[in-house]
Parts: sequence; structure tokens; C-alpha cells
Amino acid sequence: MPATTKRRPLRTLLAALSGMLAAALVTAPPANARVDEPTAALAEVTGFGENPSNLQMYLYVPDNVSDKPAVVVAPHWCGGSGPAMHTTTEYASLADRYGYIVIYPSVTRDTKCFDVSSPQALRRGGGSDPVGIKSMVDWVTRMYDADTSRIFATGISSGGMTTNVLLALYPDVFAAGASFAGVPFGCFATTDGAEWNHPCANGDIDRTPQEWGDLVRAAYPGYNGPRPRMQVWHGTEDDVLCYPNFKEQIEQWANVLGVSQTPAVTDSPQSSWTRTRYGGTGDQAPVEGISLQGVGHPDLYATGMAARVLTFFGLASG
Repeated sequence: MPATTKRRPLRTLLAALSGMLAAALVTAPPANARVDEPTAALAEVTGFGENPSNLQMYLYVPDNVSDKPAVVVAPHWCGGSGPAMHTTTEYASLADRYGYIVIYPSVTRDTKCFDVSSPQALRRGGGSDPVGIKSMVDWVTRMYDADTSRIFATGISSGGMTTNVLLALYPDVFAAGASFAGVPFGCFATTDGAEWNHPCANGDIDRTPQEWGDLVRAAYPGYNGPRPRMQVWHGTEDDVLCYPNFKEQIEQWANVLGVSQTPAVTDSPQSSWTRTRYGGTGDQAPVEGISLQGVGHPDLYATGMAARVLTFFGLASG
């Protein structure tokens, strides 16, 4: 699909597509590919464990992998793949510098969209994609003696939504996440088998912070342990997963983490960026939001953003 088509308003695309094909709207690859080539090779891993939705697992292990390495899970956008996420983002080249391992889950269903809508995907151990991704993490921690206190997730579009799902279902696994152009956990929920939720995509679902937080808490009933930190990125001109979802994600995770909905600090780390931090003022605040003025869905991800994600995770050192 040409890039110009992907930038048309959502209502125009929806007139041309129906049902499950609407999910294919979230096909925009990152705008700027990384410059540095990684030194190791991407490898596919099979037989990694329980995998009810037949995901593929791609793994990047740098040549200088650390002892007790951290792990970054990087789910792709709709229409993408694990290898595409590998080649169009900087996480592998930065792994060469910092010694962590990257898991690139890859969808095999026709839409190439992660399941963030079915009842199975929205409860812990329910099945579908989250179970397969959790199996990938378990495999890596066994095989590479990874540091289980430093497991992270970051994704774009469908992968950004998946990041929200993983942090909600597995708060005992993930230490933090970074969602690019995503939506809150539970926002995309459907009960009719549809992968696409139009009101959520359009930014029409407005819940209270408590209601959003309750959805996360209900995903893993009885869990009372620590919750992962969340970083949220969104462009103000996103017409695929519309900009109101930025605010709703922040409300959800601030409530889940028990911090104020009022920013502790607001600044502009780069021209046209507005950064807000909640519950703290440092690089690892409980919740961080970065709003990109004038940026649309296909153009959200740019070179240099991954380094800021790693700073939020606490991996950009050494």
C-alpha cells in the first residue's frame, strides 16, 4: 500500500475496507530506519514453549551480550513482522552497545496484527498472543540466564497496544514499557471476534482513571505486587489510533501506579515535543508521556527515540 494511502483520514480508509480489513490500517512502518547496522544476526527460534496463536519468535543476541542480560520485547505494527521491526528500529544496534537481548514476536495471522481485543488476550493465561510472548520471555531467561528484574516491552501501533496488554497481564514479568501510538489496555476489547474497535481507534472512549485502572487490575485478579512503569508516545495528528488515546493511557497507568494525574514536571526535550512526568521528575518516573505536535500515525517513530526509551528503562548506560 503506498505511503500516501496510509496517510489518508481514517474515515476514508474505513469506507474502502470492512470488517477485519480495518485492522490493516495500522500498517505504518517507522518513518526513519536506523543508520548503524547490528553486528550479530537475527535468528528465528522454534519450539520455545506454549504458543496458542502460532506466533513466530525472532531473537537478536549481540556478540557482546552481558552477563545476566536485560531483555527487550519489541512487537511490530499491523502488517509488519519481527524481521521488519528488527531492521527499521534501533533496538538491535543499541543492543550491540548495551548488551541486552531483543525478542521480536511476529504474527502469522492474515492481518499481521497482534490480538489486543479478544477476551482470551485480555486476561492472564487466557490464551492467544500474550501467552506465546510470555513463553518467548521464559525461553530467553532460561537459555541466557537473563535478569528477570530487567524485562521490558516496547512496540509501535499494534505493538504499542500489545505493550499495554503485556504490562497489564504480566506485571510480575515486565519492569517497564514504552508504547508508541497505542491505546489503553482494554480499550480495543471486542466480543464478536473482530480485531478492530472503531470507537477506541477514533478516540471516542473516555473513561475515568479509576475505570481504566480497574480494567488492568481485573486482568490479573488478586495481584498486589509492584507494577511496571509506562512511557507513552503519541502524535497529535494521528488519524488511525487517534490522539485522545494518549491522555487515556496516561490516566490508566497513573491510576494503576497510584500517582497523581497532575504532572510533576513538564518540559520540551526537543522542538515540538511536550514531555510530562507523573509521580517523579527523573528519567525513570513512574509514568512519562511524550506528545509530538503535528505528527501523524505513519511518521511517529524516528531515529533517536529508541535511545530515549532505553533511558526510561534504565538500560542506556555502560
